[in-house]
Amino acid sequence: MSSSSVGRRYAVALFQIAKEQNLLEQMENELRVIKEVFENNKELVVVLKSPRISKKQKKEILTNTFSSVNQYVLNTLMLLSDRHREDYIPEVADQFLKLIDEEKGVAEADVYTVRPLTDAEKDALSSAYAPKVGKKSLRINNIVDKDLLGGVKIRIGNRILDGSLRGKLDRLERELLG
Repeated sequence: MSSSSVGRRYAVALFQIAKEQNLLEQMENELRVIKEVFENNKELVVVLKSPRISKKQKKEILTNTFSSVNQYVLNTLMLLSDRHREDYIPEVADQFLKLIDEEKGVAEADVYTVRPLTDAEKDALSSAYAPKVGKKSLRINNIVDKDLLGGVKIRIGNRILDGSLRGKLDRLERELLG
């Protein structure tokens, strides 16, 4: 079974509990922190996967590290540890966050520009392009690309909207040659 399907199963179960208990926002914040901890501390996964450390010790590490999280989230972490799936914890967090985004109608967008965007520009791009992909808003990840001549290139999921000067010149060239 692929890691994304395993992570999705746990995330869906946790999402349903969060929805029933009206804890979506709290669990979203907690899982963002957990994901960040695992991404920034690769040693934690190595320690949790070590056969030299007992299940009890692993649970103590998880409990001490994430003592402030909701009991449902902590129980999920313990369950993953019991089943030797500690390395799936970041995937569960990712899948949960995707479910939250689906619920809220939010999509991730990578926006390539020559310079950093202001908040007003991000809001304008979000309101202009979110309806084009059937979403309420976009969470914009601004990537400064000095190779762009000008304009904006947006990637939302597997769609690329190229409004860059290079893209316009390439389209013009194809029209003239075609």
